[in-house]
Amino acid sequence: MMQSADVLLVEDNPNDAEMTMRALMKNNVVNSITHLSDGAQALDYLFRKGEYASRTPGHNPKLILLDLKMPKVDGIEVLRKIKETEDLRTIPVVVLTSSNQDPDIRICYSLGVNSYVVKPVAFEAFIKAISGLGLYWLITNQPPQ
Repeated sequence: MMQSADVLLVEDNPNDAEMTMRALMKNNVVNSITHLSDGAQALDYLFRKGEYASRTPGHNPKLILLDLKMPKVDGIEVLRKIKETEDLRTIPVVVLTSSNQDPDIRICYSLGVNSYVVKPVAFEAFIKAISGLGLYWLITNQPPQ
């Protein structure tokens, strides 16, 4: 059976995805990352459908990094589905996006997002921000058992 990764990264921009994965792996805070490039894949993964039907039940990611503006299903809809599902809602979800639009921020928090981070444009700031997120959510934060 397919196991779950420590981090589920849902990001359609391949450059941002690569930088995010490198930043997380660089600090040795994550053992495995699953990268999906659209919201439909993320929902299939989380709900064990389609190609992810063999994923082990109950082995959810420890952290979801979620972009908002994606093809097929946007990040807000993915967030909504996660937070309305009992066995998924306690997974920390960090929106990691280029959108600093107030309506997006308000909607995400009203749906229960754990954190909303606007992607820094500068490379070093991006790496530092992602590293800090990984350290906090995977090492410092104490999730429910």
